[in-house]
Amino acid sequence: MRCRDLPIQTQREFPNNARTQGFGWLVRAGCLTRENQLLPLGEQVLNWLRARSSDTSFLLRLSLPLLSNPDETYFPLSTGSAEIVNCPACNFTARRDIAPFKKTPFSQEAPLPLEKVLTPECPTIEALANFLNLPKEKTAKALMFTRVADGRFVFVVVRGDMTLSEAKLRQVVGEVRLATSEEVAKSGAAAGYASPVGLTDALIVVDDLVPQSPNLVAGANEAGYHLLHTNCGRDYTPEVAADLVLADAGTACPQCGNPLSLQRAEILAARSEFHFKEILLALAETHHDDKGLTLPPSAAPFQVYLMQVPGKELDTRAKAEEIYAALQAAGITVLFDDRDERAGVKFNDADLIGCPVRVTVGERGLKEGKVEVKPRRSGENQLVLLENIMEEIIKQGAQHGK
Repeated sequence: MRCRDLPIQTQREFPNNARTQGFGWLVRAGCLTRENQLLPLGEQVLNWLRARSSDTSFLLRLSLPLLSNPDETYFPLSTGSAEIVNCPACNFTARRDIAPFKKTPFSQEAPLPLEKVLTPECPTIEALANFLNLPKEKTAKALMFTRVADGRFVFVVVRGDMTLSEAKLRQVVGEVRLATSEEVAKSGAAAGYASPVGLTDALIVVDDLVPQSPNLVAGANEAGYHLLHTNCGRDYTPEVAADLVLADAGTACPQCGNPLSLQRAEILAARSEFHFKEILLALAETHHDDKGLTLPPSAAPFQVYLMQVPGKELDTRAKAEEIYAALQAAGITVLFDDRDERAGVKFNDADLIGCPVRVTVGERGLKEGKVEVKPRRSGENQLVLLENIMEEIIKQGAQHGK
Protein backbone atom coordinates (compact mmCIF):
# COMPACT_ATOMS: atom_id res chain seq x y z
CA MET A 1 0.00 0.00 0.00
CA ARG A 2 1.16 3.53 -0.75
CA CYS A 3 1.17 6.25 1.87
CA ARG A 4 -0.77 8.43 -0.57
CA ASP A 5 -3.62 5.88 -0.29
CA LEU A 6 -3.36 5.58 3.50
CA PRO A 7 -3.44 9.05 5.07
CA ILE A 8 -0.78 9.10 7.79
CA GLN A 9 -1.49 11.42 10.71
CA THR A 10 1.53 11.04 12.98
CA GLN A 11 1.98 13.45 15.88
CA ARG A 12 5.15 15.23 17.04
CA GLU A 13 4.20 15.18 20.73
CA PHE A 14 2.49 12.84 23.17
CA PRO A 15 -1.17 13.70 23.80
CA ASN A 16 -1.74 15.41 27.14
CA ASN A 17 -4.45 12.86 27.95
CA ALA A 18 -2.25 9.79 27.40
CA ARG A 19 -3.25 7.45 30.20
CA THR A 20 -0.49 4.98 29.30
CA GLN A 21 2.71 4.92 27.22
CA GLY A 22 1.13 2.53 24.74
CA PHE A 23 -1.87 4.78 24.13
CA GLY A 24 0.46 7.73 23.62
CA TRP A 25 2.50 5.90 21.00
CA LEU A 26 -0.66 4.75 19.17
CA VAL A 27 -1.73 8.39 18.91
CA ARG A 28 1.71 9.54 17.80
CA ALA A 29 1.91 6.74 15.22
CA GLY A 30 -1.45 7.74 13.74
CA CYS A 31 -3.35 4.61 14.79
CA LEU A 32 -5.73 6.42 17.16
CA THR A 33 -7.00 9.93 17.75
CA ARG A 34 -6.60 11.59 21.12
CA GLU A 35 -10.27 10.68 21.67
CA ASN A 36 -9.43 6.97 21.17
CA GLN A 37 -11.04 6.72 17.75
CA LEU A 38 -9.45 4.47 15.14
CA LEU A 39 -7.60 6.06 12.24
CA PRO A 40 -6.90 4.29 8.89
CA LEU A 41 -3.55 2.89 10.06
CA GLY A 42 -5.17 1.54 13.22
CA GLU A 43 -7.87 -0.10 11.11
CA GLN A 44 -5.14 -1.75 9.04
CA VAL A 45 -3.60 -3.28 12.18
CA LEU A 46 -6.98 -4.52 13.40
CA ASN A 47 -7.80 -6.02 9.99
CA TRP A 48 -4.43 -7.79 9.99
CA LEU A 49 -5.16 -9.25 13.42
CA ARG A 50 -8.72 -10.26 12.52
CA ALA A 51 -7.48 -12.15 9.49
CA ARG A 52 -5.20 -14.24 11.71
CA SER A 53 -7.52 -14.87 14.64
CA SER A 54 -8.93 -18.25 13.71
CA ASP A 55 -8.27 -19.42 17.28
CA THR A 56 -6.96 -18.06 20.56
CA SER A 57 -3.47 -19.43 19.89
CA PHE A 58 -2.81 -16.47 17.62
CA LEU A 59 -2.45 -14.31 20.74
CA LEU A 60 0.56 -16.39 21.76
CA ARG A 61 2.34 -15.35 18.56
CA LEU A 62 2.13 -11.65 19.44
CA SER A 63 4.83 -11.84 22.13
CA LEU A 64 2.60 -10.42 24.85
CA PRO A 65 2.79 -11.11 28.61
CA LEU A 66 -0.55 -12.85 28.99
CA LEU A 67 -2.54 -14.36 31.84
CA SER A 68 -5.43 -16.66 31.04
CA ASN A 69 -7.97 -19.28 32.03
CA PRO A 70 -10.18 -21.45 29.80
CA ASP A 71 -12.70 -18.62 29.41
CA GLU A 72 -10.69 -15.40 29.17
CA THR A 73 -7.26 -14.02 28.27
CA TYR A 74 -5.88 -10.97 30.07
CA PHE A 75 -3.12 -8.42 29.54
CA PRO A 76 -1.90 -6.98 32.87
CA LEU A 77 -2.19 -3.17 32.80
CA SER A 78 -2.47 -0.75 35.71
CA THR A 79 -5.30 1.15 33.97
CA GLY A 80 -7.09 -1.98 32.79
CA SER A 81 -10.87 -2.24 32.91
CA ALA A 82 -10.92 -5.58 34.78
CA GLU A 83 -9.65 -6.58 38.22
CA ILE A 84 -8.14 -10.05 38.34
CA VAL A 85 -6.41 -12.38 40.79
CA ASN A 86 -3.43 -14.48 39.80
CA CYS A 87 -1.35 -17.11 41.54
CA PRO A 88 2.36 -16.66 40.73
CA ALA A 89 2.99 -20.27 41.86
CA CYS A 90 0.51 -22.22 39.70
CA ASN A 91 -0.75 -19.43 37.40
CA PHE A 92 -4.42 -19.73 38.44
CA THR A 93 -6.11 -16.62 37.04
CA ALA A 94 -9.68 -15.34 37.29
CA ARG A 95 -11.73 -12.19 37.47
CA ARG A 96 -11.76 -11.01 41.04
CA ASP A 97 -15.54 -10.70 41.27
CA ILE A 98 -16.10 -14.42 40.53
CA ALA A 99 -12.78 -15.95 41.63
CA PRO A 100 -12.94 -18.76 44.20
CA PHE A 101 -10.30 -19.00 46.90
CA LYS A 102 -9.46 -21.16 49.91
CA LYS A 103 -11.09 -19.97 53.12
CA THR A 104 -9.86 -20.67 56.64
CA PRO A 105 -12.13 -20.59 59.72
CA PHE A 106 -10.54 -18.44 62.44
CA SER A 107 -11.41 -20.74 65.33
CA GLN A 108 -13.19 -23.91 66.43
CA GLU A 109 -14.57 -22.54 69.71
CA ALA A 110 -17.81 -23.86 71.16
CA PRO A 111 -21.01 -21.83 70.66
CA LEU A 112 -21.76 -19.40 73.49
CA PRO A 113 -25.18 -18.10 74.61
CA LEU A 114 -26.66 -15.09 72.83
CA GLU A 115 -26.18 -11.80 74.63
CA LYS A 116 -27.70 -8.47 73.73
CA VAL A 117 -25.36 -5.53 74.37
CA LEU A 118 -25.59 -1.76 74.04
CA THR A 119 -23.47 -0.51 71.14
CA PRO A 120 -24.21 3.21 70.68
CA GLU A 121 -23.13 4.85 67.43
CA CYS A 122 -21.81 1.62 65.93
CA PRO A 123 -23.60 1.31 62.58
CA THR A 124 -20.46 0.14 60.73
CA ILE A 125 -18.21 -2.90 61.13
CA GLU A 126 -15.23 -0.67 61.85
CA ALA A 127 -17.01 1.25 64.59
CA LEU A 128 -18.42 -1.97 66.10
CA ALA A 129 -15.06 -3.77 66.14
CA ASN A 130 -13.37 -0.77 67.74
CA PHE A 131 -16.09 -0.36 70.37
CA LEU A 132 -16.01 -4.04 71.40
CA ASN A 133 -12.24 -4.35 70.91
CA LEU A 134 -12.70 -7.33 68.59
CA PRO A 135 -11.15 -8.21 65.24
CA LYS A 136 -13.47 -7.66 62.29
CA GLU A 137 -13.49 -11.39 61.51
CA LYS A 138 -15.47 -11.88 64.75
CA THR A 139 -18.35 -9.82 63.35
CA ALA A 140 -21.12 -10.53 60.86
CA LYS A 141 -21.77 -8.03 58.09
CA ALA A 142 -25.38 -7.64 56.93
CA LEU A 143 -26.36 -6.56 53.41
CA MET A 144 -29.93 -6.28 52.22
CA PHE A 145 -31.32 -6.52 48.70
CA THR A 146 -34.55 -7.10 46.84
CA ARG A 147 -34.69 -9.74 44.09
CA VAL A 148 -35.82 -8.18 40.84
CA ALA A 149 -37.66 -11.23 39.53
CA ASP A 150 -40.16 -11.60 42.38
CA GLY A 151 -39.57 -8.70 44.79
CA ARG A 152 -38.42 -11.01 47.58
CA PHE A 153 -36.33 -9.47 50.37
CA VAL A 154 -32.82 -10.98 50.38
CA PHE A 155 -30.76 -10.81 53.57
CA VAL A 156 -27.05 -11.55 53.04
CA VAL A 157 -24.49 -12.33 55.76
CA VAL A 158 -20.73 -12.33 55.22
CA ARG A 159 -17.94 -12.21 57.75
CA GLY A 160 -17.04 -8.68 58.81
CA ASP A 161 -13.51 -8.80 57.41
CA MET A 162 -14.72 -9.73 53.92
CA THR A 163 -16.40 -7.95 51.01
CA LEU A 164 -19.50 -9.19 49.24
CA SER A 165 -19.22 -9.92 45.54
CA GLU A 166 -22.51 -8.94 43.96
CA ALA A 167 -21.53 -10.97 40.89
CA LYS A 168 -21.34 -14.13 43.03
CA LEU A 169 -24.61 -13.20 44.75
CA ARG A 170 -26.34 -12.83 41.37
CA GLN A 171 -25.08 -16.27 40.35
CA VAL A 172 -26.83 -17.71 43.42
CA VAL A 173 -30.12 -15.80 43.67
CA GLY A 174 -30.50 -13.94 40.37
CA GLU A 175 -30.56 -10.22 39.67
CA VAL A 176 -30.92 -8.02 42.74
CA ARG A 177 -31.05 -4.35 43.68
CA LEU A 178 -30.38 -2.62 46.98
CA ALA A 179 -33.38 -2.76 49.29
CA THR A 180 -35.09 0.54 50.03
CA SER A 181 -35.37 1.86 53.58
CA GLU A 182 -39.07 1.02 53.50
CA GLU A 183 -38.33 -2.58 52.48
CA VAL A 184 -35.71 -2.92 55.22
CA ALA A 185 -38.10 -1.63 57.87
CA LYS A 186 -40.92 -3.87 56.62
CA SER A 187 -38.67 -6.93 56.98
CA GLY A 188 -38.12 -6.21 60.68
CA ALA A 189 -34.45 -5.39 60.25
CA ALA A 190 -32.83 -2.15 61.44
CA ALA A 191 -30.38 -0.44 59.08
CA GLY A 192 -26.90 -0.38 60.64
CA TYR A 193 -27.94 -2.86 63.32
CA ALA A 194 -29.42 -5.67 61.22
CA SER A 195 -29.10 -9.43 61.50
CA PRO A 196 -31.09 -12.42 60.25
CA VAL A 197 -31.99 -13.41 63.82
CA GLY A 198 -35.76 -13.25 64.21
CA LEU A 199 -36.58 -12.44 60.59
CA THR A 200 -39.42 -14.53 59.21
CA ASP A 201 -40.09 -13.30 55.66
CA ALA A 202 -36.65 -13.07 54.12
CA LEU A 203 -34.46 -15.16 51.84
CA ILE A 204 -31.40 -15.61 54.08
CA VAL A 205 -28.19 -16.17 52.13
CA VAL A 206 -24.82 -16.59 53.85
CA ASP A 207 -21.25 -16.90 52.70
CA ASP A 208 -20.08 -20.47 53.18
CA LEU A 209 -17.53 -19.37 55.79
CA VAL A 210 -20.22 -18.01 58.12
CA PRO A 211 -21.47 -21.46 59.29
CA GLN A 212 -17.83 -22.25 60.17
CA SER A 213 -17.41 -19.04 62.17
CA PRO A 214 -18.88 -19.41 65.67
CA ASN A 215 -19.94 -16.63 68.03
CA LEU A 216 -20.05 -13.71 65.62
CA VAL A 217 -21.30 -10.30 66.71
CA ALA A 218 -24.37 -9.32 64.67
CA GLY A 219 -27.06 -6.67 64.82
CA ALA A 220 -29.98 -6.99 67.21
CA ASN A 221 -32.42 -5.42 64.73
CA GLU A 222 -32.71 -2.54 67.17
CA ALA A 223 -30.87 0.75 66.81
CA GLY A 224 -27.94 0.97 69.23
CA TYR A 225 -27.78 -2.75 70.07
CA HIS A 226 -25.92 -5.83 68.86
CA LEU A 227 -25.99 -9.52 69.70
CA LEU A 228 -22.88 -11.29 70.92
CA HIS A 229 -22.27 -14.93 70.01
CA THR A 230 -24.64 -15.42 67.06
CA ASN A 231 -24.29 -18.82 65.45
CA CYS A 232 -25.55 -19.75 62.01
CA GLY A 233 -27.74 -22.85 62.20
CA ARG A 234 -28.63 -22.29 65.85
CA ASP A 235 -29.92 -18.71 65.89
CA TYR A 236 -31.07 -18.53 62.27
CA THR A 237 -31.27 -20.92 59.35
CA PRO A 238 -30.09 -19.81 55.91
CA GLU A 239 -31.75 -21.08 52.76
CA VAL A 240 -28.51 -20.77 50.83
CA ALA A 241 -24.85 -21.05 51.86
CA ALA A 242 -22.41 -20.36 49.03
CA ASP A 243 -19.18 -18.58 48.16
CA LEU A 244 -20.23 -14.92 48.15
CA VAL A 245 -17.11 -12.86 48.86
CA LEU A 246 -14.31 -11.22 46.90
CA ALA A 247 -10.85 -12.70 46.77
CA ASP A 248 -8.14 -10.27 47.83
CA ALA A 249 -4.38 -9.89 47.60
CA GLY A 250 -2.85 -12.52 49.86
CA THR A 251 -5.86 -14.82 50.04
CA ALA A 252 -5.11 -18.47 49.35
CA CYS A 253 -5.15 -19.83 45.80
CA PRO A 254 -7.97 -22.41 45.34
CA GLN A 255 -5.60 -24.71 43.43
CA CYS A 256 -2.34 -24.68 45.38
CA GLY A 257 -2.96 -22.56 48.50
CA ASN A 258 -0.25 -19.98 47.79
CA PRO A 259 -1.06 -16.26 48.16
CA LEU A 260 -2.93 -14.64 45.28
CA SER A 261 -1.88 -11.34 43.75
CA LEU A 262 -4.42 -8.69 42.81
CA GLN A 263 -3.99 -6.56 39.70
CA ARG A 264 -5.80 -4.77 36.91
CA ALA A 265 -5.86 -6.00 33.33
CA GLU A 266 -7.47 -5.60 29.94
CA ILE A 267 -9.52 -8.52 28.63
CA LEU A 268 -8.16 -9.50 25.20
CA ALA A 269 -10.40 -12.49 24.57
CA ALA A 270 -13.54 -13.97 26.09
CA ARG A 271 -13.98 -17.55 24.93
CA SER A 272 -13.82 -17.27 21.11
CA GLU A 273 -14.52 -13.53 20.95
CA PHE A 274 -11.51 -11.26 20.57
CA HIS A 275 -11.34 -7.64 21.71
CA PHE A 276 -9.14 -6.29 18.94
CA LYS A 277 -8.87 -2.71 20.10
CA GLU A 278 -7.62 -3.92 23.49
CA ILE A 279 -5.16 -6.23 21.68
CA LEU A 280 -3.89 -3.19 19.76
CA LEU A 281 -3.30 -1.35 23.05
CA ALA A 282 -1.54 -4.39 24.53
CA LEU A 283 0.77 -4.52 21.50
CA ALA A 284 1.66 -0.86 21.90
CA GLU A 285 2.24 -1.21 25.65
CA THR A 286 4.56 -4.15 25.07
CA HIS A 287 6.28 -3.27 21.80
CA HIS A 288 7.67 0.27 21.81
CA ASP A 289 10.89 2.11 22.49
CA ASP A 290 11.77 5.80 22.85
CA LYS A 291 11.16 6.44 19.14
CA GLY A 292 7.85 4.72 18.54
CA LEU A 293 6.19 1.35 18.01
CA THR A 294 8.28 -1.78 17.45
CA LEU A 295 5.63 -4.20 16.23
CA PRO A 296 6.68 -7.84 15.82
CA PRO A 297 6.17 -9.33 12.34
CA SER A 298 3.21 -11.33 13.67
CA ALA A 299 1.32 -8.12 14.49
CA ALA A 300 2.44 -5.69 11.78
CA PRO A 301 0.05 -5.11 8.87
CA PHE A 302 3.04 -3.98 6.81
CA GLN A 303 6.24 -5.96 7.14
CA VAL A 304 8.36 -3.43 5.27
CA TYR A 305 8.42 0.37 5.34
CA LEU A 306 9.83 1.32 1.93
CA MET A 307 11.00 4.88 1.37
CA GLN A 308 13.13 6.73 -1.14
CA VAL A 309 15.37 9.74 -0.68
CA PRO A 310 15.42 11.97 -3.80
CA GLY A 311 18.78 12.07 -5.59
CA LYS A 312 20.49 14.60 -7.83
CA GLU A 313 21.90 12.18 -10.38
CA LEU A 314 19.87 8.97 -10.09
CA ASP A 315 16.11 8.38 -10.23
CA THR A 316 15.65 6.85 -6.78
CA ARG A 317 11.87 6.83 -7.09
CA ALA A 318 11.93 4.59 -10.15
CA LYS A 319 14.16 2.07 -8.36
CA ALA A 320 11.92 2.23 -5.28
CA GLU A 321 8.93 1.45 -7.52
CA GLU A 322 10.75 -1.63 -8.85
CA ILE A 323 11.50 -2.83 -5.33
CA TYR A 324 7.90 -2.16 -4.27
CA ALA A 325 6.58 -4.33 -7.10
CA ALA A 326 9.08 -7.11 -6.38
CA LEU A 327 8.24 -7.23 -2.68
CA GLN A 328 4.53 -7.38 -3.39
CA ALA A 329 5.06 -10.14 -5.93
CA ALA A 330 6.91 -12.09 -3.24
CA GLY A 331 3.92 -11.82 -0.88
CA ILE A 332 5.57 -9.32 1.47
CA THR A 333 3.28 -6.55 2.71
CA VAL A 334 4.76 -3.11 2.12
CA LEU A 335 3.95 0.44 3.14
CA PHE A 336 5.55 2.53 0.39
CA ASP A 337 6.25 6.08 1.55
CA ASP A 338 5.87 7.83 -1.79
CA ARG A 339 5.06 11.22 -0.26
CA ASP A 340 6.84 14.39 -1.27
CA GLU A 341 8.24 14.88 2.20
CA ARG A 342 11.70 15.57 3.59
CA ALA A 343 13.79 12.53 4.40
CA GLY A 344 13.74 13.45 8.11
CA VAL A 345 9.95 13.33 8.19
CA LYS A 346 9.92 9.92 6.54
CA PHE A 347 12.56 8.50 8.90
CA ASN A 348 10.63 9.83 11.90
CA ASP A 349 7.34 8.37 10.67
CA ALA A 350 8.99 5.02 9.95
CA ASP A 351 10.17 4.83 13.57
CA LEU A 352 6.77 5.88 14.92
CA ILE A 353 4.78 3.38 12.83
CA GLY A 354 7.17 0.56 13.71
CA CYS A 355 7.15 -1.78 10.70
CA PRO A 356 9.61 -4.65 11.35
CA VAL A 357 11.97 -3.64 8.52
CA ARG A 358 12.74 -0.29 6.86
CA VAL A 359 14.18 -0.23 3.35
CA THR A 360 15.63 3.09 2.20
CA VAL A 361 16.45 3.72 -1.44
CA GLY A 362 19.01 6.52 -1.69
CA GLU A 363 21.37 7.81 -4.30
CA ARG A 364 24.59 7.04 -2.43
CA GLY A 365 23.67 3.40 -1.97
CA LEU A 366 22.33 2.96 -5.50
CA LYS A 367 25.65 4.11 -6.96
CA GLU A 368 27.09 0.93 -5.39
CA GLY A 369 24.06 -1.17 -6.36
CA LYS A 370 22.82 -1.24 -2.79
CA VAL A 371 19.94 -0.09 -0.59
CA GLU A 372 19.78 0.42 3.17
CA VAL A 373 17.97 -2.24 5.20
CA LYS A 374 17.30 -1.49 8.88
CA PRO A 375 15.48 -3.84 11.26
CA ARG A 376 13.27 -1.67 13.47
CA ARG A 377 14.25 -3.33 16.73
CA SER A 378 18.00 -3.72 16.34
CA GLY A 379 18.51 -0.26 14.87
CA GLU A 380 21.51 -1.45 12.80
CA ASN A 381 21.67 -0.10 9.27
CA GLN A 382 22.93 -2.50 6.62
CA LEU A 383 23.81 -1.77 3.01
CA VAL A 384 22.50 -4.71 1.00
CA LEU A 385 23.03 -5.50 -2.64
CA LEU A 386 19.90 -5.04 -4.70
CA GLU A 387 19.86 -8.71 -5.68
CA ASN A 388 20.00 -9.73 -2.00
CA ILE A 389 17.16 -7.53 -0.69
CA MET A 390 14.57 -10.29 -0.64
CA GLU A 391 16.88 -12.71 1.12
CA GLU A 392 17.77 -10.14 3.78
CA ILE A 393 14.14 -9.22 4.46
CA ILE A 394 13.16 -12.88 4.78
CA LYS A 395 16.11 -13.35 7.11
CA GLN A 396 14.66 -10.62 9.34
CA GLY A 397 11.46 -12.71 9.61
CA ALA A 398 9.26 -10.25 7.79
CA GLN A 399 7.87 -12.50 5.08
CA HIS A 400 4.16 -13.13 5.57
CA GLY A 401 4.39 -11.89 9.13
CA LYS A 402 6.28 -14.93 10.45
